[in-house]
Amino acid sequence: MRLALAVLTVLILAGFPKIAFTQTAQDTLPVIDYSTPRDFEIGGIKVIGAEYSDDNALIAIAGLKVGDKVRIPGEDVYRAIKALWKLRLFTDVQIYKEKIIGDVIFLEIQVQERPRLSRYSYTGAKKSRHDDLNDEVSSFLLKGGIVTENVKTNASNAIKNYYRAKGYLDVDVVVDEVPDEKMVNAVRLVFNVVKNKRVKINDITFSGNENVKSKKLRKKMGNTKRKRKLFSSSKFIRDEYEDDKNSIIAYYNTIGFRDARILNDSIWRNDKGQLMIHMDIDEGNRYFFRNISWKGNSIYDSERLSTVLGIQKGEVYNQELLETRLRFSMDGRDISTLYMDNGYLFFQVDPIETSIVEDSIDLELRIQEGPQATIDRVIIRGNDRTHEHVIRRELRTRPGEKFSRSDIIRSQREIINLGYFNPESLGINTPVNPQRGTVDIEYTVEEKPSDQLELSAGWAGGGRGVIGTLGVSFNNFSMRNIFKKEAWSPLPQGDGQRLSLRAQTNGRFFQSYNISFTEPWLGGKKPNSFTVAGFINRFAFGDRDFSTFQKFVILGASVTLGTRLKFPDDNFVSQTTLTFQNLSLENWITGLFITDDGFVVTDGNYYNISIKQTITRSTVSDPLFPRSGSRFTLSAQLTPPYSLFNNRDYSDLPVDERFRWLEYHKWRFNAEWYTELAPKLVLRTAVKLGMIDAYNDDIGIAPFERFQIGGDGFANQQAGAFNGVDLIALRGYDENELPNNLLNNRLVATPIFNKYTVELRYPLSLNPSSTIYALAFVEGGNSFRSYREFNPFDVNRAVGMGLRVFLPMFGTLGFDYGLGFDKDVVGAGGSIFSNYGRFNIILGFEPE
Repeated sequence: MRLALAVLTVLILAGFPKIAFTQTAQDTLPVIDYSTPRDFEIGGIKVIGAEYSDDNALIAIAGLKVGDKVRIPGEDVYRAIKALWKLRLFTDVQIYKEKIIGDVIFLEIQVQERPRLSRYSYTGAKKSRHDDLNDEVSSFLLKGGIVTENVKTNASNAIKNYYRAKGYLDVDVVVDEVPDEKMVNAVRLVFNVVKNKRVKINDITFSGNENVKSKKLRKKMGNTKRKRKLFSSSKFIRDEYEDDKNSIIAYYNTIGFRDARILNDSIWRNDKGQLMIHMDIDEGNRYFFRNISWKGNSIYDSERLSTVLGIQKGEVYNQELLETRLRFSMDGRDISTLYMDNGYLFFQVDPIETSIVEDSIDLELRIQEGPQATIDRVIIRGNDRTHEHVIRRELRTRPGEKFSRSDIIRSQREIINLGYFNPESLGINTPVNPQRGTVDIEYTVEEKPSDQLELSAGWAGGGRGVIGTLGVSFNNFSMRNIFKKEAWSPLPQGDGQRLSLRAQTNGRFFQSYNISFTEPWLGGKKPNSFTVAGFINRFAFGDRDFSTFQKFVILGASVTLGTRLKFPDDNFVSQTTLTFQNLSLENWITGLFITDDGFVVTDGNYYNISIKQTITRSTVSDPLFPRSGSRFTLSAQLTPPYSLFNNRDYSDLPVDERFRWLEYHKWRFNAEWYTELAPKLVLRTAVKLGMIDAYNDDIGIAPFERFQIGGDGFANQQAGAFNGVDLIALRGYDENELPNNLLNNRLVATPIFNKYTVELRYPLSLNPSSTIYALAFVEGGNSFRSYREFNPFDVNRAVGMGLRVFLPMFGTLGFDYGLGFDKDVVGAGGSIFSNYGRFNIILGFEPE
């Protein structure tokens, strides 16, 4: 029988004077008196029980080597056992004598390894949480790894922290270690989660705040809120709470209390287990700006710098405002932008408080202008589909030019507006070479899908039934590579051209076919766009063999030239469009076309040749979810004034002769603004106006090219495709619910409209593969049958909410629900929602 030397050593140290080896039938040895230590030479060492550990590594860690002298009993064996225990790999470590030959001893290290992890699971946690929990514990739990108490504790704490971050401060996690019957020396861990109720914050109180109301301070705590409203969120997260305390001090600094601090804060539970928070604040004195002077400036005089700074003597001392006006203001009104736009990349400015007298502070703004920096290289990375010249031609930063911060910001905006790249991951780096006085500009982009597929169906009403739509838009097309087989992956792309094909039909009653092609840089050297488009729209109703047969066909083509203007600034774009249309009507008694004298246009061939001039100024930063900027569009569409070139008396001509060659002048004005009220919360305001008039009063306003407001975007788009009118959606109203749209109970188009919109938007996802945002709106609009009736303040009002989802392959999808306040529902049955509410679906495009 082998004797455990490790146990003997411990017993000796504990005071047992003599321990002896016992005899066995197989091994007869002399009795050893352990009160007298004896030296042996190690003749061999083997390890038993180490299935996952290397034997040689364990022997080396034990510090025992063959040939070494070892004293038994002695410290050598004790140190070996202690070293192996420190590994935390084993539940038992023992060293045995295998045999003794003379003065040579053979040792056997026996270990029992800790169990290995086979898998782990959760109870008490929703399945939707499991992936998140796996992310939290993945750094502690490795399949096949050793399970220790420390491992279980770390994983358990990670789960607790996850739930505490969601307000479950009383969460408890119990870990069960269960042997795995399918594997040897393996266990599975079961984490039993008891999250308990979320701990709410009952109240947040303050003391010492003599100049700021407690209500105001609570509003500055953006994440830590007390429970007051039914749907308001209230939870305590330590890191966010610390950030909120800093926000309180930052607010005090903006109103002159530069020395404000929180002396102490207390957190405790009330009788209901809810949190109570109290902060004791020392506001300090309130300070004001007094004298502000400049030092080190040679490029710009002090008067110019003070004008840009915009801080006057006597204003409340505001450290945040000072830093904003010195460095990187969002509106570009800051000293750094002034210098950096002139190439002074190495510019620095440091505000120094030179004097504090009672409540006034004197500042000296010390400037180091440095040399001007020249752009050396402009590098573009990440464009694996879009050709580099498509990006480079949009940049305002070019090698050899002076560095300009405004040019970088503008270049960033132009790259985003291409629509080919993820705006959230666009990176700009500016490594500098101070010795050469140069700077490289590196743009890193991430491609996103930009082509769109429109596949939809909708009920058009008016007897037209279901209309199906199939359309494709290749927004980054390459026409020059169309005959290169290797460029088809799956289509030739990368040159920034746009090819659009679209077809709509509901069988033999309605067909619409459209095709367009746009080259945004005609010639490749200047931003002159060229667009050619053609379409045919046909509507037929009834049987040709009967008198009820109706038909309306529009055949059209257009050519558009656009250019980017340099005056007043290069945010302006000019577009000139030449359009030809042939409108053919046969017994079209259901149309919208009524003349000023009330005559319904039902038959005839009409020709519409017009030139349209559009001026647009846009500073919108992101076409999918704009957060800042504005867009203004003014257009004038003119036909030749045919009646001025002949002596015909139009007053007595029939309608089909009077309007055979359409003549009119048509004006549209659209304006929209985007303002970020809070992080990601965007306010959109918009105004739309339109009017059409005649050159000759004897002819009157043309029955075509008028406006119809109301209804949703989808059904209206189908009607507008062939009815020759501009369709303006007005949420909350159908077309026939606006009084001015009806004449003798017939739906008509009008020569004037106005529309006003205010929207609040908040994104739910800014992922380029699916941009999603919710919105709430207030909207008003109206149509007018004459200029005498026009009143810009006479609108039909509506409020509501909606959702938008932009999918690269399908365009914009979503819905709106609006309540129209100004409907005539007297005597109508039903609820307020059925009488006043209207639900609109958006498929593939955003209605106007």
